[in-house]
Amino acid sequence: MKTLERRLGLGSVVAISISSMLGSGIFVLPGLAFILTGPSLWMAYLLSALCVLPAALSKSELATAMPTSGGTYVYLDRTFGPIVGTISGLGLWLSLLLKSAFALVGFGAYLSVFSKVPLQMASLALLSVIVLLNILGIGKVTGALIFVVLMSVLGLAGLGVIGVTQIDYLNFDPFLPHGIDGLVAATGFVFVSFAGVTKVAAIAEEIKKPERNLPKGIFLSLVIVTVIYCGVSFLLAGTLGVEGLSGNLKPIYSLGLSVGGYWIGMAAAVLGVLTMTSMANAGILAASRFPFAMGRDRLLPGIIGTLDSRFLTPVVSIILSGIIVAGSILFFDVTKIAKLASAFMLLIYMSENIAVIVLREARMQWYKPSYRSPLYPWAQIFGIVSTLYLLTIMGLTAVTAIVAISIPGFLIYVFYARKRINRKGVIGLKGVRKDSDIEKNDVYKSEQHLHFVHLPEKASVLVALFGKEHSQDTLIEMGRALADDNTVEVVHLLEVPEQTVLSDVTEDNVQVRGIRRRIRAMIQERQANISFDPIADHDILRTTYDISKKLDSNWLLVEWVGKTRGAFTIHNPIGWLRDHLSCNIVVFRDAGIRYFKKVLVLLDKSKNDQIVVDAADHLAKVYGARLHLVRVVSENDHDYNEELERAYLEKVQSTIGSPSQFEILTAKNKMKAMVSLSADYDLMFFAQPANQSFRNRIFGTEMDSLIAQAACSVVNIQKGGKYKVRSLFH
Repeated sequence: MKTLERRLGLGSVVAISISSMLGSGIFVLPGLAFILTGPSLWMAYLLSALCVLPAALSKSELATAMPTSGGTYVYLDRTFGPIVGTISGLGLWLSLLLKSAFALVGFGAYLSVFSKVPLQMASLALLSVIVLLNILGIGKVTGALIFVVLMSVLGLAGLGVIGVTQIDYLNFDPFLPHGIDGLVAATGFVFVSFAGVTKVAAIAEEIKKPERNLPKGIFLSLVIVTVIYCGVSFLLAGTLGVEGLSGNLKPIYSLGLSVGGYWIGMAAAVLGVLTMTSMANAGILAASRFPFAMGRDRLLPGIIGTLDSRFLTPVVSIILSGIIVAGSILFFDVTKIAKLASAFMLLIYMSENIAVIVLREARMQWYKPSYRSPLYPWAQIFGIVSTLYLLTIMGLTAVTAIVAISIPGFLIYVFYARKRINRKGVIGLKGVRKDSDIEKNDVYKSEQHLHFVHLPEKASVLVALFGKEHSQDTLIEMGRALADDNTVEVVHLLEVPEQTVLSDVTEDNVQVRGIRRRIRAMIQERQANISFDPIADHDILRTTYDISKKLDSNWLLVEWVGKTRGAFTIHNPIGWLRDHLSCNIVVFRDAGIRYFKKVLVLLDKSKNDQIVVDAADHLAKVYGARLHLVRVVSENDHDYNEELERAYLEKVQSTIGSPSQFEILTAKNKMKAMVSLSADYDLMFFAQPANQSFRNRIFGTEMDSLIAQAACSVVNIQKGGKYKVRSLFH
């Protein structure tokens, strides 16, 4: 399959991003926004930039994790599934094209200064040139973009230098003529001026070193454009005043006339025409990549997702984009539709912030951004709240825009794409799973996605390796001890994005080769009954479930899946396995201890104690360890009865074959006491509570905290909940 060529450097990224913003946002909107807030207009631009910043941070992270054409469409499709991907992809395509059409029509206000050419004819002629440039190749397009952007920035800077001495500061009184409400309304209104800051990510597949150039390009362009917006709007308010700026559709031309006379005004008009043209061009360039990426993913007909063999550009997608823009210019009130499209952009920005949170907290193996958003998750939360607030301000307009722009994507998904794809997205894979999703395919779905794996007929213990274990060998050795000479199946699970064809993942990585070598050594030296299989799949949680059921395993061993760096929730997938598997799950946290001689067993007088004691006793026999049974009781427990506690511990001890002793420990703070106690032992056993609240499943239980804080290695046993558990040793 032909791929897009990586030709664009940092300068091109900045130029494309700036040109996506530097158009109507400063050449048209200031006159309209001034009506809402008056001289405080520059502050409205600054507040809008702050609201955009979280989306810029999130988009930079997402883009370096998935540097491919399609930008936001790809990120939302991978995160929320194909229906959201289809709606967002088509919606973004239409939104950008409508904004491009708005730019082509809007430049007529400046063109009218020195030419009487019919507006539609001029717009369509310019559109034809833009489409042709895009077809011929992005290198030719960006060369023109860089020139126009440079001229725009220098021209606006020149006007600033000339006009700064002519500012009348009396024009800033009153500063907030319509109060805070007016400022907030203007902030929402000018938000669309920054809508293009992250659109450059749509062409990430054509950027050199995207992990470096994308974040830098986005931030540089945001800073540059914010300075221009704030500085020029301050200058406009200070020089033109209320009468000269309110409702003015060509404020930069008026500024040129005011500070420099006729020729400066004419130069400003030319600058407006060029800049608006550049904005339209950048919009078509970025927009055409959305249907191209969707065609490759089979959400649209495949011909849209192909590259021309000569120019290596998505010609069909570019031509379709040009037709949509031309139709908008000819048949619609583009100004009103472009304003409605901005509401959809706000929704997309909010979705991008949510996507970063979902991908980080779901801990997808394949999600490895080279750039990570700082201030996570607070930046994303601020972005979600502020964007939602701006949508609320827009009221019915926002709802109308979102519904209208979403309808084409929804219809295409229902009547075309749905039958051609079976992806779920991260939300579908990691979200809530219904029992019916499992039971209706109880003749294992694994027969479909595990057909290439030579699994044994039965294995007493399944050891699942997810790639980030501190000591895979210790986990495998523990599996051998629990298996009691029965078969141990070790699987190395590699999670790949849903768009990756599993048959393409054929080569073992370095880690897999190392594990295979060490297992072979165990088999030869200790006559261990171990089977090893590396497996790549889109849904490794479902794969783990399928293998355990297929092998009729009694135990599933995994290393601790707890809170990781950069996450703010536990999101422990083991909970779902515990609810559906019939086997017991051993969650092991390695503290680097290799010789287990002193083993602590924490008992809670529940039905789980027996399985914990059985497992600890068996491992103690293998390792030659001594067991210490402990009941930690709160000093505030009014039901505490020492005689009953001692009788219970004596009864438990009578079932143990290894050397053991027991102790009752009272403490003001049970958690601190257990953590302190762990320092005296090599290994600690305890059970996870069977019934957990929703909050505990998301943010973790006290036992999760104990696993994280214990000074020794930890074995946490979680009893399978859907079927009756068979006691393994007694």
